[in-house]
Parts: sequence; structure tokens; C-alpha cells
Amino acid sequence: MVSIDLSNPAVQSYILYSGILGLKLLSVTVLTTRVRMAKKVFANEEDAKKTKGKVKYDDPDVERVRRAHLNDLENIPAFWVLGALYLTTSPAAAWATLLFRVYTVGRVLHTIVYAVKPLPQPARGIAFGIPYLITLYMGVKVVMHYISAL
Repeated sequence: MVSIDLSNPAVQSYILYSGILGLKLLSVTVLTTRVRMAKKVFANEEDAKKTKGKVKYDDPDVERVRRAHLNDLENIPAFWVLGALYLTTSPAAAWATLLFRVYTVGRVLHTIVYAVKPLPQPARGIAFGIPYLITLYMGVKVVMHYISAL
């Protein structure tokens, strides 16, 4: 049976960066609200009436932030699952910390270059691709570790 030691620096690093990513997810929700309020564009009639705005489902600025949020919702939970499973393979603490840190920085940069200050490609592709490859790497390491244990 695998045991996770909370005093392990890799585990502490995972917890720290997972917390940062959770806060990041919440902050994109606030960013969406901020853009909606600034443009007075809402998805619900009651919100539009309250703010003297309008109901609109295709505002490009709101949709850009929503797509960035959806991208987070598609990718960060996979990091949480695969990162936790990766810890069960007893990775070197420095390497695991580097992976978790680079993943987190990449996801934050992805939101910045996609939704906050849009930059031309390949900025968003790089900010998406590196964290994606890290998650893929961790998943492969988990599978390889446990295949060899069978």
C-alpha cells in the first residue's frame, strides 16, 4: 500500500501548487464577472435588468474569458488527479516540484495571454502546451510505474 507523507517536500509542493491553481480557477470566475459588468453584457435577463445591461451570448470579450475558464476546467482537474497519482510513484522531490511549478506558471500565463492581455500565437500555444505535456508525462509515469508493479 502506498502512503503519502505530508512532510515529503514533493507532497507539500503538490499541495501548494494545487492551492494556487484552485485560487486561479476562482479568479477567472471573477474576471468573467468583471468583463460582463464593464461591458454590461449578461447571459440572464434578471442580471441585465438589474444593471441596465443587455442579454447577449456572443460578446467576443466575454466569450474569450469564458473559453479560458473552460480550458482551465478541462485541464486543471486532470493535473490534480494525475499529480496526486504521480506522487504515489515516489518521484524525486526536486523534479516533482519543478513539474508542479512549471505547470502552474504555464496555466497562469495561459490565462494572461488568452484572456487578460491577448497575445498572438505562439504565446497561448506554448502556455497551453508545456503544462499539457507535463500532465501527459505524469500520467505516463503513473501507468508505467503500476504496469511494472503487476
